[in-house]
Amino acid sequence: VGFEPERRGSHPYLGVDFRTLHSGTIPARRIRRLFSFQRHLLSSRLLRGAPQLNPLHILDEDYCGQAKCMLEKVGSWNFDIFLFDRLTNGNSLVFLTFNLLNQYGLIELFQLDMVKLRRFLVLVQEDYHNQNPYHNAVHAADVTQAMHCYLKEPKLAESLTSFDILLGLLAAATHDLDHPGVNQPFLIKTNHYLAALYRNTSVLENHHWRSAVGLLRETELFSNLPAEDSLSIERQLGSLILATDISRQNEYLSRFRTHLDENDLSLGNASHRHFVLQMALKCADICNPCRPWELSKQWSEKVTEEFFHQGDIEKKHKLEISPLCDSEANTIASVQIGFMTYVVEPLFAEWARFSDTRLSQTMLGHLGLNKASWSAMEPEASGSSEEGESETGRQTFFSYMCKNTDILKGTNTVKQFC
Repeated sequence: VGFEPERRGSHPYLGVDFRTLHSGTIPARRIRRLFSFQRHLLSSRLLRGAPQLNPLHILDEDYCGQAKCMLEKVGSWNFDIFLFDRLTNGNSLVFLTFNLLNQYGLIELFQLDMVKLRRFLVLVQEDYHNQNPYHNAVHAADVTQAMHCYLKEPKLAESLTSFDILLGLLAAATHDLDHPGVNQPFLIKTNHYLAALYRNTSVLENHHWRSAVGLLRETELFSNLPAEDSLSIERQLGSLILATDISRQNEYLSRFRTHLDENDLSLGNASHRHFVLQMALKCADICNPCRPWELSKQWSEKVTEEFFHQGDIEKKHKLEISPLCDSEANTIASVQIGFMTYVVEPLFAEWARFSDTRLSQTMLGHLGLNKASWSAMEPEASGSSEEGESETGRQTFFSYMCKNTDILKGTNTVKQFC
């Protein structure tokens, strides 16, 4: 798949193309193009040329009609992104994001060139790895749909500007761009150059952001805007994507809780609106446990499959198995119960305080039912989760997620669930 320069200190495993991690074989491929960001960093197969994906096909009229019918209900929390992806022939991210940008009137307002916009969305979708069971374009489409639901909530709809909405949708669509299907600790312990480049700090999130900026510049999507505005979009896009680093969960949650306790969030203030957008994206990124069971269960299975696949690779190459990645020591239920108890519930409880709406209550309702369903499958995990939101239980779970408990001090050691 191309030239791979030697890098001193790198683990031999890194000679494997990350794009083949979730495929049974490593077929010979031709490079169709290079990622825009990779053109500046031609030194790793993490960013090497992607396999050629099928172009956007003209859909069968019946399927196209069904997809259009689904888009009429794109604001429903029961929106089935898996079905929509099938109806759009695997192009859910392109169709959904374009539809939302058009629905909000952003294409006309910002005078976006249709050809450039289509190219940008297609490149974004292609730069997600379809081989990843979880971190793929369907996940990005699901997060974008969830973000749309939050943007329509009364408090946000009444205060957000068109610029805010544009940023929110773009951040949701690109927040996991070019995700390799392995987590940050894996990149760090294998001495991957991205970990060195970003000094082991929000490695994946920084890469997602830089990749998104690369595509914006490659397609010149905002070339009609003043340079200052384009740079502002890039900076704020980075601020939103970096907020999805779960290692900073406590930092953002504590700040959000303080604002709510003091009742001092002023959505007329641009910085406060941006912070709320960050919290909305964080919620959208990990909202799977708050979806209806038939959707939530599929996501749980997919993310666990990705974890376990990484664990299998670590076993094969005699690396220490990452927490949550050992299929012999963990189950889907135990992982999900801990995740819901110590990560999802605290975040969505505060979001419900901020936006006490029918949607918030629906999400909390699904969360409770889904947790009960997993608990029924894993009695031992259920018993441990009933200890509640205690500090001991929280530390136990986060220590389990990552042997380095620096996350409890607010530093960046865990990148598992976003």
